[in-house]
Amino acid sequence: MPLPSRSLRTSAIAAVALAAVAAAGCGGGRAARAPNGPGSGRPPVGIGSQNFTEQRILGELYAQALRAKGYRVRIRGDLPDRSAAARALTDGRIDGYPEYMAAILGAGAPGVRFNSRGAARRALLRLESRRGLNALTPTPYARTEALGVTAAYARRRALTDIGGLARVGRLTLGAVPDFETRPTGLPALRRAYRFTDVEFRPLGSGGAYAALDAGRVQVAVVKTTDAVLRTGRYVVLADPRHAFGIGNAVPVLSRAVVAAEGPAFASTLDAVSAKLTLGAIRTMNAGVEVDKRTPVDVARGFLRTNGLL
Repeated sequence: MPLPSRSLRTSAIAAVALAAVAAAGCGGGRAARAPNGPGSGRPPVGIGSQNFTEQRILGELYAQALRAKGYRVRIRGDLPDRSAAARALTDGRIDGYPEYMAAILGAGAPGVRFNSRGAARRALLRLESRRGLNALTPTPYARTEALGVTAAYARRRALTDIGGLARVGRLTLGAVPDFETRPTGLPALRRAYRFTDVEFRPLGSGGAYAALDAGRVQVAVVKTTDAVLRTGRYVVLADPRHAFGIGNAVPVLSRAVVAAEGPAFASTLDAVSAKLTLGAIRTMNAGVEVDKRTPVDVARGFLRTNGLL
């Protein structure tokens, strides 16, 4: 049988090369879809994320892992807050998004304090089931408000958890102004820990660490996943009574979409969630906010390191 002409062979090689380049660079650096993966031929999926660093990273982590299994995924990463994300899911503009257990339970069961992650998880499943949604396996890490102190102050006072502040005596607590009166703020701390001997000092948004460094406050309200916490200069006091809620991240998706996408869909998302420790998410947040990398790049590096791409 005669070989194809040189021109035909050259054209075929060029076409293959172009296809490989297109696959590798699909979506400006996104993970390419596996043509024969379990997601091949399944309906496209819309994943949303709220418009701040950690959420954009989570959206990319889940989307890239799914694409690597052959799923067609589009990301909507401009949702301004939880309410907008929940509306987009209800309206069908997205099929799912990562959320925090404390946020869902705070809206669906306001005023209820859960004593364990298991109890919170069961309540979450009931709430989301009524809305026709599936809440998948939560991440190991939790994002909540927390009380932070400098590492030096923690050493001097032998502090590891919020209850230990009772030994300190009078202290100054810094936080955004509404923390003093909102039910999930200082009133919740007082109920859970009899937290009374405290002077409240209002701080601007993002001013907690500067106030700690300057000694203007001894304790400040921070977020458990703040990038600066990876430096070791500060200590987050444990909250064994869950005054700040149980804030593990969890993918929330339409039940119909999960069924249509097949069993590999949920297992792919769960495999990502299982790797998301507190140290991992702080490092990725720092990758964007400190090292100025993109959420796409940070997510891709994490997934590759953990064998998920």
